[in-house]
Amino acid sequence: MLMDVRTYTCRPGTIKAHLEIYEKYGLAPQKRHLGEPLAYLITETGPINTYIHIWVYDSAADRETKRAAMQADPDWQAYLKKSAEAGYLINQENRLMTPAAFAPIKR
Repeated sequence: MLMDVRTYTCRPGTIKAHLEIYEKYGLAPQKRHLGEPLAYLITETGPINTYIHIWVYDSAADRETKRAAMQADPDWQAYLKKSAEAGYLINQENRLMTPAAFAPIKR
């Protein structure tokens, strides 16, 4: 199992507007290609103006195949354009992780 843990930072005061764009335009095509996220979380304390989402794949090859299909989807490209035009994102960090043997992820 491979988890893609993504942390995004938005300009102060824009996270709600950014997530509204994602929910309206990006969520459906992303779920169509990647399935349901393991988690979609908004920071309450710590580095504010951030959110994290986690996607689960069978392997690196599975991730590559699914993400390539998503990138080719015109609906996903339309979302990326709207997000870029809004300009709310200022940072992105991606980490590929595997669960420890003693704490497997149950899906």
